Amino acid sequence: MKRLTGNSTLKPSAEAIHDAPLPETPEENELARREAAVRIKLFQRRSLRGIWQLTLFLGVSLAAQQGASHLPSFPPSMMQLLGAPPSPKMISGLLVLYSFSALILILGKMTTGSGGFSGFSHVGYLTVFYAFYQVSHALEENFYAVLAAGITILSLESYHVWIWHQERIRKEKQYIIRLDRMREWKRGG
Repeated sequence: MKRLTGNSTLKPSAEAIHDAPLPETPEENELARREAAVRIKLFQRRSLRGIWQLTLFLGVSLAAQQGASHLPSFPPSMMQLLGAPPSPKMISGLLVLYSFSALILILGKMTTGSGGFSGFSHVGYLTVFYAFYQVSHALEENFYAVLAAGITILSLESYHVWIWHQERIRKEKQYIIRLDRMREWKRGG
């Protein structure tokens, strides 16, 4: 079991802490209890990541909606260098493909209990879809498609993040109960 010492930073793992061996001495018991409390606070903070990602995406969406008509176009020389923008149909097809892929990956992580999260990268990808539609002069018509895809993906990711961390918090609390029982047993015995 990892111990906090000095200025070391705690890196919580996905291991089942409630199966960890109990400490032998009262000092080790108290240290293990403090470490578990630190992990609980860390998991509580991290469980809110999904909300922050969704909030960031909504901010990007608001900026995209407000700025769609106000954003300047690329100069003709830059457009010639970049080439023709992708067609709105192509971008929409990629958005559908991306959305289904992201949802399948999130659902797969949820069913396997995996703790890998990629919410901020989803925000980045969805922002790129806003940019592609803007360059193709089709953002106003397709804004709500990106918004709906983003809210769906990030809501599911947020739920997964929250559930995964709540399970870790539950295990840490069970471990603290075991530590308390061991401490009481050693006092009485």
